[in-house]
This record gives sequence, structure tokens and C-alpha cells, in this order.
Amino acid sequence: MDFLRPASWEEVLAAKAEHPTAVPIAGGTDVMVEINFDHRRPEYLLDLNRVGELGEWEVGEESVRLGASVPYTAVMENLRGELPGLALASHTVASPQIRNRGGVGGNLGTASPAGDAHPALLAAGAEVEVESVRGSRLIPIDDFYTGVKRNALAADELIRAVHVRKADGPQQYSKVGTRNAMVIAVCAFGLALHPDTRTVRTGIGSAAPTPVRARTAEEFLNAALDEGGFWDNGRIITPSVAKQFAELCAAACNPIDDVRGTASYRRHAVGVMARRTLTWTWESYRGTDGRAHRKGSVA
Repeated sequence: MDFLRPASWEEVLAAKAEHPTAVPIAGGTDVMVEINFDHRRPEYLLDLNRVGELGEWEVGEESVRLGASVPYTAVMENLRGELPGLALASHTVASPQIRNRGGVGGNLGTASPAGDAHPALLAAGAEVEVESVRGSRLIPIDDFYTGVKRNALAADELIRAVHVRKADGPQQYSKVGTRNAMVIAVCAFGLALHPDTRTVRTGIGSAAPTPVRARTAEEFLNAALDEGGFWDNGRIITPSVAKQFAELCAAACNPIDDVRGTASYRRHAVGVMARRTLTWTWESYRGTDGRAHRKGSVA
């Protein structure tokens, strides 16, 4: 196994073009586990740690650009206001040591359905900035996951950054595990209210071959909120609407039985998390978080 150590992003792209099978490594929290357990033995490892820009972030007017190597700890400590859903997801990642090393770029590169960042990125509506010597492009998060641990990257492409829209409303994240820390998700759920467009987006993790959105549930809730005038009047969402939303989110799952949980449990848990996160986000919207978007008074 050869270890490639380019000193700049341009050198990284050139090395990847010359060695398309090279596996990039930054935090190493996924790659090194696979290597240590002899599940993977790449011919080349491509070290990204000398490229400082990958660890930087930029807050723009409408979105945040996260370098691929920005650690979860930085998201938690610096971007809680702009990216609340992703900050909550970052809190659930493994241990402090892992959160100090691992980042969203690695989660996306691995593309495991159990990756903690995926539901939050789906709910927020992120875009993945990828690049090769041929040029760069933005991949919508909805198009990024192509299969179990597979993504839309070409062989010579690398993730440079992730663009996440700044929260315009409340966001929540919930995760079920077999213990409270250092655990792979049995299932996870992200929810984001987008009052500017009067829409809701979801993200489900570890309950299908890829991270997915509950699109039918979103369409139902969007219609219910619009027809009931909820965005304007800020009334409490009726139990029947919350129940139907939860059932539709559970139906969006396509889980398996494994050592962490059964398929039926995953469906049930996703429904419970969907109902709870909807309650939490809507209560926040009814309060100060949604005041600027409402035309009527809270009932």
C-alpha cells in the first residue's frame, strides 16, 4: 500500500487522476477501521491533511460552504445557528475524539446509510461540491446516494466542500442506537421547516439501502399545513395530521434485519421520531422562531 501526500489541492487532483483507485483519507475514522479489520486493502491511500482549505468553512448570505474536512466539533461549536440540524447530528457522532477528526466529507464519501450527517443534509437541502482535473460540479444531495455505500462521484472526482442552505426555520434531528454513545445508528431522522418556501423536508438514515427522504410524507404535510393556514396562524398541528405524517415516514423506509435491530422496529422507530421531531420543530416555529413568518396570531 503506497501513501500519497500531496501538498495542495491541485496536487491532490493530479494524484487522483493518475491513480483513480486511490482512497482519500482525512479524518480516517471510517477508512482506518476498514483497513485495520482487513476489510479493505487499497493500492494507494491519498492523504488530504496537508490541504488546509479543506478544513475551512465560509458563511455566505444564503448558505454555508463546509470544507470536506471540517470536523464535527467545529460544526457544533461554530455553526449551530446557521446549521442547527447538522449541529444536532454532529452531537450524536461517536466520541469527542472521533468528532474532532471526522467530518461531513468523509460521511459522504463512505455513503453508508447509517452515516449520521445524511438525514440532516437531506432535510436542509445540501449540495456536494466535487472536482477533478476535468473541472468541478455541484451534485444535489438528493442525487448523491446511488446505492449501498455508493455515491455519484466519478472515479477521478473528490469531494471538496458541501454547500448547506442556512436554516430559515427550526430543524431537528433524532437518532436511535443500542446505547447513548459510540454507536452506529439503528435508524435516524432529520426534519427541517422551510417557512420561506412553506415546505418541509425530511431525511431518514439506516432504514433503507441509502439515506432517503420521505417524499410522500412531505407532500402530505405541505398540503395539510397550507390548507389549514398553519404557516400563518401558528396553530398546533392536529394529532391526526401528525399521526398520518409519522405513518407515511415509516412507510418510506425499506429496512433490513441486522444485529442492531429488526426491520419492523426500524419502521416503528422512524414513525416515532417523525412525530416527535415534527412536534418539536412546530412548537419552535409557533414561538419566536416563526414570528417573522406568521401573519396571524398563535392560537
